[in-house]
Amino acid sequence: MSVPKAELHLHIEGTLEPELAFELAARNRVELPYAETEELRKAYQFEDLQSFLNLYYELMAVLRTERDFEDLANAYLARAAAQGVRHAEIFFDPQAHTKRGVELGTVVEGLWRALGGSEAKHGVSTRLIMCFLRDDSAESAMETLRAAEPYLDRITGVGLDSAEVGHPPVKFREVYEAAAALGLRRVAHAGEEGPPAYITEALDILGVERVDHGLRCVEDPALVERLVRERVPLTLCPLSNVRLRTVDVLAEHPLPAMLDAGLMCTVNSDDPAYFGGYAGDNFDAVRQSLGLTDERLRELARNSFLASFLEDDEELRARYLAEVEAYEFR
Repeated sequence: MSVPKAELHLHIEGTLEPELAFELAARNRVELPYAETEELRKAYQFEDLQSFLNLYYELMAVLRTERDFEDLANAYLARAAAQGVRHAEIFFDPQAHTKRGVELGTVVEGLWRALGGSEAKHGVSTRLIMCFLRDDSAESAMETLRAAEPYLDRITGVGLDSAEVGHPPVKFREVYEAAAALGLRRVAHAGEEGPPAYITEALDILGVERVDHGLRCVEDPALVERLVRERVPLTLCPLSNVRLRTVDVLAEHPLPAMLDAGLMCTVNSDDPAYFGGYAGDNFDAVRQSLGLTDERLRELARNSFLASFLEDDEELRARYLAEVEAYEFR
């Protein structure tokens, strides 16, 4: 059993394992351009973020019904629980589904059929974060936010994902202002492939409370100082960074230097079916490749709960933090 942790950067569509993709394809009579699971796995070799996104969106065609989304979420939660995840704040991409004819309600209701019973079934508490596709229009994002209003009892926050370069955070100023007015928490991908300036924009213009990725902050010492001073959490995804060529090899990942600088880093899996590992796998990988001590790993786990959107249940947060402090590494 891995150290207890929260997962704060996880795209539910990115947990679609090849076996489940073929199962859902057969159920929904969708023809995939791959003969079998191993051929599909071989396609999981990416040159950059865009090459990954192309396959990611292609495989979403198998997700059609509430049952499909329920099965997808339950499969993730079972795997996550086995790797020590006690709390998961799960991203989903409504526009990627609505533009292919799947209603928003189908997605939310399906996911909630799994998330609503997750604590009892998997021992994992959850929150749901609706992400806007940054390479789509700001108008589409606003339409999506308005369409989601009937489901806000199940949606905790909004995020911003997909192709980063050329789509600065400022593009979504108005939709984030509207989300804030609705009482939604705010996060955004910034500083993965985009420049450090995108992180600053996400903070100052979108008012984000966490930065997803944020890796390139290390290029701007003044930004690093600010992130440390303001205790802004970063949801890093080490195995994803290697698979998408943001970092050449894991041994060169700047995570140790970021922790030494005082940054509030967390470790997450991003799109684990595509990037070679779930949350516990990422912890194991950084431990082995970066030589992190047990206390550094405990710090990462502690940070994950401190950065979680658990303000509505501080008793639960305190219980999780106590589990982290009591954990004995082997």
